[in-house]
Amino acid sequence: MENITEMLKGVLEGCVLEIISHEETYGYEITKKLNALGFTDVVDGTVYTILVRLEKNKLVENTKRPSDMGPPRKFFTLNDAGREELKKFWAKWEFVSTRINKLKEME
Repeated sequence: MENITEMLKGVLEGCVLEIISHEETYGYEITKKLNALGFTDVVDGTVYTILVRLEKNKLVENTKRPSDMGPPRKFFTLNDAGREELKKFWAKWEFVSTRINKLKEME
């Protein structure tokens, strides 16, 4: 499939929130999970930019832990504001996807 980065920009933040909502995790692990789900155009830099924005917007908490691979890693968890934002994301997704599917099925 052609590069769909532009289309993904609006939804990747919600996808990252969803991944973090399941367990404490870090940037590289989030990228691997997105890639495994078929988001093969997503790279570490994109995920780290999203994580910085989530921190700035106070939607996640982070804890630094030692890493065998170099500097300490930042592990992320959702806080209450992040969980609320994730609910809003899924509500918006449902609204948009329902209408797009109706449009696609038009004759």
